[in-house]
Amino acid sequence: MAKAIMLQGTGSDVGKTVLVAGLCRAAKNRGLKVRPFKPQNMSNNAAVADIPGDNSAGEGEIGRGQWLQALACGVRPTVHMNPVLLKPQSDIGSQVVVQGKVYGEARARDYQAMKAGLMDAVLDSWAKVGEGADLIIVEGAGSPAEINLRSRDIANMGFATRANVPVILVGDIDRGGVIASVAGTHLILPEEDRRMIAGYLINKFRGDVSLFDDGISAIEKFTGWRCFGVVPWLKAAGRLPSEDSVVLERLASGEKRALKVAVPMLARIANFDDLDPLKAEPQVEVVFVPPGKKLPEDAGLVVIPGSKSTIGDLLKFRENGWDRDLLAHRKRGGHVVGICGGYQMLGRMVRDPDGIEGSVTEAEGLGLLDIETVMEPEKTVRNSSAQSLQFGLPLEGYEIHLGRTTGPDTARPSTILNGAEDGAVSADGKVIGTYLHGLFSADAFRAAYLESLGVRGGGLDYRADVEKALDEVAAELEAHLDCDAIFGLAR
Repeated sequence: MAKAIMLQGTGSDVGKTVLVAGLCRAAKNRGLKVRPFKPQNMSNNAAVADIPGDNSAGEGEIGRGQWLQALACGVRPTVHMNPVLLKPQSDIGSQVVVQGKVYGEARARDYQAMKAGLMDAVLDSWAKVGEGADLIIVEGAGSPAEINLRSRDIANMGFATRANVPVILVGDIDRGGVIASVAGTHLILPEEDRRMIAGYLINKFRGDVSLFDDGISAIEKFTGWRCFGVVPWLKAAGRLPSEDSVVLERLASGEKRALKVAVPMLARIANFDDLDPLKAEPQVEVVFVPPGKKLPEDAGLVVIPGSKSTIGDLLKFRENGWDRDLLAHRKRGGHVVGICGGYQMLGRMVRDPDGIEGSVTEAEGLGLLDIETVMEPEKTVRNSSAQSLQFGLPLEGYEIHLGRTTGPDTARPSTILNGAEDGAVSADGKVIGTYLHGLFSADAFRAAYLESLGVRGGGLDYRADVEKALDEVAAELEAHLDCDAIFGLAR
């Protein structure tokens, strides 16, 4: 079995995903065969991964963060890198994906009872990820300080103690109270869990890191733990795909550019990293519009992203008045792209006769495409090769969706997807729908599409830029962390 170390946070969104990705790339650069692992994840930003050893099983879902970490390791992602994935469908319930496949649905309280039975799948995947590897870097979820959930935990100390993996605690200084959060975690953890922690690191420090020397002394006084380093604010992290939609709440509009792209922040927004390549374009300003705000009138393009709850988000779309804003946008000659759930919303009707998404079984669509979608139990999950019919250019990406879409406008497909026609285009060519996630990551297509909107693309090689950003993060971690000591902890 490969040696392993684990990063756990004093809370959610402390930067664990990027730190694990950076450490994975640093270990790879040292010549180690390294793999990522996250026992349990909660995210609607999913990726498609291999199901090794079962050619008949197709492909499955993992969190987008583990896809990025696998990229940092230089290996293909597998479903065993994230054996349990929770995809929130409502405020109280989630779809549960186990080893890449839909396992069921559960309310939060029911899931706590379900978790005990999922540890076997976690440990099975853990053994499979370690095959042929030198090092596994594990990412926790939330915080081990949630001791009210400890008895059934599979994501943090429940896993670490069972698999005997040493832990480094991550504190986020940018949110404030980092000394109290690290010391408080030490205080409330039971002794069995506390002794798994070998030390801590501080993340997201702005300015001169030596200013925190007294903070390190204070934490040592309270905990006795060693500090593995203080990580500065990683600018390169902004060029990496984000997994947690909480980042959208902090995005501010930048300077005015040639094209403004408006993206409504759906309650169950999914795979919003589809917008990352557009955000990276120097002439494009991507604005995520929160509930209660109007879609900006000066937007040249509106992109409706994926959704884990198409009908629920469609109803909220109307409550926010975005349907009226979108119609006004179209009357001004504006362009619209709908991806996956966003594509389904653009039609006349979305039906869910089996109640797969919830109790509301149908909703009137936005009516910008003459199509209709019917939800079906079988989920499509696959990496896809495709071609843009508008420009005759290659595309690549993936599909994760429920539902079958038909209607007159599908006679004008937007893409050829795995050899079959996909999507729909309005008669004037300004409204495009597709099931292909990753549409804008194809550099030639993105440049051609922007040019059709009167905007010159920046010649960006998006995938190469992600690789470069991973190298930059790894270099920063090597400079500011005691990576020799961190990797030396692994057992």
